[in-house]
Order: sequence, then structure tokens, then C-alpha cells
Amino acid sequence: MLDFSEVESFLDNHPDLFEDYLLRKGKASAVQKWLKLQHQTKAPAAPPTPISEEKPITASKECWTTRGDGLQRRPSQKELRKTFARSKALTVNRTYDEHVNSRDKEPLSSMRRRALLRKASSLPPTTAHILSALLESRVNIPQYASRAIDYKYEVKDTNEREFFLELVKDISNDLDLTSLSYKILIFVCILVDADRCSLFLVEGTANKKTLVSKFFDVHAGTTVLPSSSVENSNEVQVPWGKGIIGYVAEHGETVNIPDTYQDSRFKDEIDKLTGYKTKSLLCMPIRNSDGEIISVAQAINKNPGGAPFTEDDEKVLGMYLPFCGIAISNAQLFAASRKEYDRSRALLEVVNDLFEEQTDLEKIVRTIMHRAQTLLKCERCSVLLLEDIESPVVKFTKSFELLSPKCSADAESSLKDSIEKSLYSDWLINNSIAELVASTGLPVNIGDAYQDPRFDAEADQISGFHIRSVLCVPIWNSTHQIIGVAQVLNRIDGKPFDDADQRLFEAFVIFCGLGINNTIMYNQVKKSWAKQSVALDVLSYHATCLKSEVDKFKAANIPIVTELAIDKFHFNDFSLDMDGMITAALRMFMELGMVQKFKIDYETLCRWLLTVRKNYRTVPYHNWRHAFNVSQCMFAMLTTAGFHEILTDTEVLGLMVGCLCHDLDHRGTNNAFQAKSGSALAQLYGTSATLELHHFNHAVMILQSEGHNIFASLSSGEYSDIMQLLKQSILATDLTLYFELCRYVSTEMPANGNVYCHCRSMLMTACDLGAVTKPWEISRQVAELVTSEFFEQGDRERAELKLIPSAIFDRNRKDELPSLQLEWIDGICLPLYEALVRVNPKLKPMLNGITGNRSKWEEMHQKGQMSQEGSDTSSCSVSAVKADTNA
Repeated sequence: MLDFSEVESFLDNHPDLFEDYLLRKGKASAVQKWLKLQHQTKAPAAPPTPISEEKPITASKECWTTRGDGLQRRPSQKELRKTFARSKALTVNRTYDEHVNSRDKEPLSSMRRRALLRKASSLPPTTAHILSALLESRVNIPQYASRAIDYKYEVKDTNEREFFLELVKDISNDLDLTSLSYKILIFVCILVDADRCSLFLVEGTANKKTLVSKFFDVHAGTTVLPSSSVENSNEVQVPWGKGIIGYVAEHGETVNIPDTYQDSRFKDEIDKLTGYKTKSLLCMPIRNSDGEIISVAQAINKNPGGAPFTEDDEKVLGMYLPFCGIAISNAQLFAASRKEYDRSRALLEVVNDLFEEQTDLEKIVRTIMHRAQTLLKCERCSVLLLEDIESPVVKFTKSFELLSPKCSADAESSLKDSIEKSLYSDWLINNSIAELVASTGLPVNIGDAYQDPRFDAEADQISGFHIRSVLCVPIWNSTHQIIGVAQVLNRIDGKPFDDADQRLFEAFVIFCGLGINNTIMYNQVKKSWAKQSVALDVLSYHATCLKSEVDKFKAANIPIVTELAIDKFHFNDFSLDMDGMITAALRMFMELGMVQKFKIDYETLCRWLLTVRKNYRTVPYHNWRHAFNVSQCMFAMLTTAGFHEILTDTEVLGLMVGCLCHDLDHRGTNNAFQAKSGSALAQLYGTSATLELHHFNHAVMILQSEGHNIFASLSSGEYSDIMQLLKQSILATDLTLYFELCRYVSTEMPANGNVYCHCRSMLMTACDLGAVTKPWEISRQVAELVTSEFFEQGDRERAELKLIPSAIFDRNRKDELPSLQLEWIDGICLPLYEALVRVNPKLKPMLNGITGNRSKWEEMHQKGQMSQEGSDTSSCSVSAVKADTNA
């Protein structure tokens, strides 16, 4: 038995709860009776409970206002009627607030409601159940409802004609489809006095129609489709012909069910999910001016208590819904015209972009992709350019990709592994869909990628990005040649790309082709100028060696290896003079058998070595002495460590020539400086491995000069192989390539002893860093030269580029260098030499050397101060390679 004293006590302690109940259930007569009693007893009324601004205007605020004398005014009959009309409208559309607030923050009323529920949980079960029901039925409605609905209820009670015209006028002026749908929801509830209402719009083509609701409400008699669009846009889809709503949309009939659970078409899944009981239901189609069904309206549970809907309700809705059909058609036409306007404006903006930017290929492609992605509302957009437009074999050489902000965040977490990234990149460049479009010139539009045999599902799964739909079109240049393809992936709303999307994308791609073509032509002109500038610079500085020099070394007596000590890992880098290094280099070629095996003309070899020496500039560190010392380190590895017994003769020759040529025409500044200063080298070779590419091309230029081709006796096949090996060897001195090999260094190399043929790049890196393994005094002397060169670059950065140089280039921050040196040794050098020692234990002296030098740097770091000598030597080989490779 319910104990009303406990309920009364609880309500006394919680006036907010009483106010909630009064606004929902109180009748005007009861309120008047209560006010009359209050007046008779002359008892002062308690002030209304303060209400948050987020709550709707309540009766307590409108009906009881305090006068200046402290007494309270009794509300008029009109005010009471208005107050309870609003109370009646509170439950018209529970869903709109849940739909909006769930995406932002929880409304204050919901927080208070949960707090009261927790308090009510201490009461007896029956009482708690009653209070819970009261609280859960309380909802917020937007300000539109709190003002406009009151007026419509008043007009409905006084003038039905004016009321009907008011409803028609209100929707006829609204061209926003979402806002219009919400108004129709409310007005249908008012017209037939329904507790709930839902509205579904017909979307899709004739063969694949669906019903879509802009607001999620308690829908009776429907089966909700699990769709990605629900996740992306909070819309709810109902399949065509399914449930009561689908039945009405398909057959165009009115369905009026007094007891839904007795109708076989009714599905109670939503009722079970929400706990809301659907009793009566009225569902009617909405047609346009041509008689086509464009929407379906459904009213649920006629008040009071889910009474059946009457024939009068059907007639009223039958008169009102045609106006809704006109309003919806107008809103859809307006949306379509606005969409076309936006697309046309976007195309004009692309044209404007083409005139503003004609120099940067990546910038113009990304600008166009950004506009296409924004307008097509897709998750990814990419452009792939062909390597050779004349070749019958389709091969892409460059790709650009743009992700939506949401996908960028997802990709950052899902594509962490470098292997997965490279696999996805491989799919992006080499997928069969793009190749098909490039070879046929025909667009491909795939609505469901996993159902298409051309789609590589395995790569999709490995990449961590799920591809649903693909639209890929060819890119043409001004001469109607295909220069690449453009593709977009996954519409954000989950739907496939339609014909309008394809037409728009093809229009974008036309401008994309024009922009790419113009930019490529500009870059070709710019590269031609840069090439000419570099050639003139080289010619003005360099020259081939003199004949007298060649004759001198041709007749010279070359010391043996033991006299020169060039087979030792602790070789003194400063033990030979300029001519001595030439004779030592000749001895290395002869000792390795290169002269005999490849039939190298001895005079040509002398001339080539002297010209290579002459083509090194007189910079402090990256000069001829450094090149010779790198080649001596390689010679010691090949002979003392026995690598020449594992590598082929061609590989040995390529490594030796690569060491001598790896820094040809070095300017004493690194790749980053070339890029920042916009030098001719950066314009000619780009900003990746700028100097390394220049060193290789300079080596080729010397080899092709008359009387310098030491590879003249090789066959065409051998010549091609040796040139490829030479390029790989020189590019291997770019540390960015070494960083890509770090995973190989730490995993695969120790697991397999027979990996010498895969170590050429690592051997080049180890030789380039060789100064860090030499005895401390030698390493210190090398470091002085490195620091001098780096500080000169830092001074140029400060003076010419107006930049603050980093620590290793800033002579004002030399005290920070010991810690930088330790980081360099621990992060790069030690892992490299440790891996090589695991492959070949004979290299242990090099590892011991670097370990000893590390102790010296650690000692300097621990002291916390440096002498002038230590200060000048603190950058050592770390800075040399780091600067040389733009690490």
C-alpha cells in the first residue's frame, strides 16, 4: 500500500520535483482552487524556485510575479491558459533536444533529473517507480516551441480557420529542410493531439529508395537500418516497404491503427529498446504537386492515454499534408539549387587558383583536392601522376593525398607502423582501379568496393582504412594525353558517389589537368635555368688536371700497403699529404685487383683521380681529404675484415669509386641550407637528397669527360650495373636512407649471417662516419674541421637568411654540443657498428674506437664545462654527416 505521507514528505523536501509534476499534470481548475485557498488564508506564498536559463519558461515564473509591496499577483485566465498550453506542448518532440544536446553537452535539466532520481531511489519501490516515471517524462523544447506553440494552441481554441492558415504560413516560409521537418513534426502533433510524431523523407533513385528521418524519435512499426550514415550524420534510415512507414511509402495508403500490437506490420523493437508503449498510430503519405510520394508522416498515441485516432484526424491531416508536400518540394529544390550554386562557385574559385599559382605543383594540386573534397564531402582525395605519358606501361611516379580532418586523426592512430604505411602507399600508387582508368581513359565509379573484383581488399585491411566507395577519373593535359588519375574515397554520409558527384569531379579534374600541365612546364623552364646556372658555376670553378701531373704519377713509384698503413682501422687521417693520397688511392685500386680485372688504363686512372681531387672545393671538412679517408676506411673493411671475399668485383669497384666521389663539389653547407636559401641546386634536384644527387651527377660528368672513363673496357651491361651501383653508393651517404634501414639493422641483420650483399649502403654509411671510430686525437682533429665548417654555415644562416641556427651550427651555443654528441653516438653510430660487428666480428676495433671516444664525450658532459679545445671539437663526425644529409 502506498504511503502518501512519505510521498508528501519527499515532495516538501524537493520543491523542484513538485513543480515538474504540476507543470505536466496540473489542471487550470486545480491551480485556481489552490490560489483561492491561498488568498483566503492570506498566507504568504513561497517564492518560486529559481530556474536555470537553460530550462523552458515555467508556470512559476509567469503565473506568480512579485509586486513592489511584497504581495503576489493572481494570474489572469489567459495567462493560466497559456501556461498549461505550453505544458501540453512539452512532450510534442522529445527527440529534437536529445538529438541536439547529445552532440554538444547534456542540458542542465537532465543533470538535475538524474540527481532527483538518485534521491528517489531511497523511497519504497512503488513510490520510486512513480517518481521515476514523472521525471523521465519531463523534457526540454527549444525556444521556438516555447513561444510559437503557445500562440498556435491559443489560436486553435479560438479560431480554427486562422489556426490552420497559421500552420500553413509557418511552413511555407521555411526553405531549410531540417528546420521545416521539425516544424511539420510539431504541427502534426498539435493538429491531431498526438504524443509523438515522426517524419521520413524519400531519398534515393527509383530502384533504390530509402526513407530518412532528420530527427531520431520513438518510431513505431519500423525496422531501423544499421547504416554508416546514422553514425556520420545522426539520420535514421528505414528500408523501402518495411514496417508501417515503409508500407505507406510503397502503397500510398493511410494506415490508422487503434491497437498497434494487433497489427502484423508493426515492429516493437523500438518500444522494447526505449520502454515507450505505442498504442495508437496514424500514418499518412505526403505527395508533391505531381502526386509522387516524397515523405511519410506518422503520429503516435493520441492524447489522452493513447486513444485511437479518429476519422476527423485523418481528414485534418489529409488537408494539411499537401501543403507540407509543397513546402518540402520547395525546400528540396532550394537545397538542390544552392548545391549547384556552391559547385559553380567552387569551379570559379579553382580557375582563380590556377591564375594565382603556376609555380608549385604540390600546392596547386592540394588546393584543387581540398576544394573537391569539401564539395564532394569525401573522406580521402588523391591525385596520381604517370611517370611517362608516352609509355604503354602504366606506372605512377608521384602521388598526392588529402584526408578529411576526422580521417587525419584516425590515420594518426591506426597507421603508426611504417610497414603498414608503405603498404597503403603502395596500394595508393599501384592499385588496379587507378591503372585501369589511366589505361582506358574511362572513369570508374564503384558504390561497394568489396563487391568489385578490381578492388584489392587485402591492402585495404592492412592499411587500417576501410574503403567503401571509389570514384576515379583520368586527368588530361592540353594535348589530350592522360597524365594521371584523380580519385576520391568514401562519401562522409556513407552513400555511394552519384552521377552528380561524378560530373562535378570530372569538371574539377579538367582544371586540375590544366594546372598540372602549366606547373610542369614552368618547372621544366626553371630546371633548365638551374641546370645552366650549376653548369656555369662548375665550369667557372673546376678544370681537369694538367698533363704534367698525370705524367708525374704515371711514372711514380707507388708504396706498398704496409708502408702506407692504409689497411688499418686506426689509420691516421692526416698522415699523408695531397700527392700522398693520390699514390695511396692508386695502391688501393691495384691491391684490390681493379686495374687488372676491369682492364682500367693506368694513365686514365691517374687522370681520373687527379681530376676528382681538383673537383673538391677548399672547404674545411667536406674536401678531398675527407673523400680519401672514407675510401681508406672502405679499403680496410674490404681487405682486413674480408668483405672483398663476399662482395662481387663489380660491387667492390662501385663502392671504392663511390667513396672517392661521394662529396664531389660540396659547398660546405647542408641540404637544409640549400632548401632554405632556394639555391640553384635545390631548384634543380629538389629538397630531398639535393647534394647527394649533385655529387653523383658530377661524378658522371667527370667519367664522361674525355680521357677520364675508367669504365671504358666494360660491356654495356656491366657499365649499366656499375653506374647503378655508383648511384646507390653515393645516395647511401644521405642519412635519411639510413634511418629507413634502422628496422633492418635491428632485426633482420642479426638473424641472418649471409647478408653481406645487402650491406653496401650500411658500409657506405659506416665509412662516412669513420672519423668517430678513430683514436681520440685523430677524431678530435677531424672535429675541429667539422665545427669550423658548421659555424661558417651558421653565420651565413644568421646573416643571409635572418635565421637563428641550431646548436651544432651556432658558435654562441657550443656549450650544448657534448650532450648532442652523446645523443648522436647512442642513437645512430653505436647501433650501426654493433650490427656490423654481429655480421662480421673483425670490425670490432671500430666499435671499440667509438666506445672509447664516447667515454671522452661523457667525461666532458659530466664535468659540465669545456675547455676552448674541447669546445671547438664537440661536434665531431655527428655534425658532419648530419649537416651533409639534412637529418
